[in-house]
Amino acid sequence: MATAVSKGHFLRIAPRKARLVADLIRGKTVEEARDVLHLTGKKAAPILTKILNSAVANAEDQAAAVQQRIDPDEMVVRRVTVDEGPMLRRFRAAARGRAVRIRKRTSHITVVIGDTEGD
Repeated sequence: MATAVSKGHFLRIAPRKARLVADLIRGKTVEEARDVLHLTGKKAAPILTKILNSAVANAEDQAAAVQQRIDPDEMVVRRVTVDEGPMLRRFRAAARGRAVRIRKRTSHITVVIGDTEGD
């Protein structure tokens, strides 16, 4: 089993904020990454936890398809990318009768995990 991928699209968090949390788990084992995300008090932590758990489930499903046993604790977070999604544009009233644009940013997050002997 080489790698397993999981993606989250159109997530309502700014990419800049999600990258702060993604940097914490990159290169760690799945178990360490889960612990770090559990103890991180950022909005992106539960979002990344769901995507990481989905990647682990995808890896187990791929292994079951070829009649192989895998241990999720031996898997490593190979790559975490946080890309920009489309912006939701809203307007807010400002002084002198003007309108100010508010950009509500979205993210596309990809998590790739793999086994440890792929170093």
